[in-house]
Amino acid sequence: QVQLVESGGNLVQAGGSLTLSCVGSGFDFSLYTMAWYRQAPGKQRELVASLTSNGTRTYGESVKGRFSISRVTPKNTAYLQMNNLKNEDTAVYYCHARYDWRPTVGFWGQGTQVTVSS
Repeated sequence: QVQLVESGGNLVQAGGSLTLSCVGSGFDFSLYTMAWYRQAPGKQRELVASLTSNGTRTYGESVKGRFSISRVTPKNTAYLQMNNLKNEDTAVYYCHARYDWRPTVGFWGQGTQVTVSS
């Protein structure tokens, strides 16, 4: 059974930091691009960051220089380090895994809430 479980969401003050974790199971983690998306109320889901199986990173424009994505393959875990958080970072953050050899194959986690207060 394929599963992605996110954790680490919390209420944090503006300017603070938070680290999200995503643990995958039921699939070969090493063959998948891991990504973080977010969705704020009334807005479309957007890409925050992605990290391919060969180490290529991509970031959304609004988080460049503040967020960092990483992965520890032996632990089947992806991370999102978020620094200098802003009110506009408030959203539900979702982990996504996409099979690099067939990009139409992918899985979503259930999401974790990040709330940034001023």
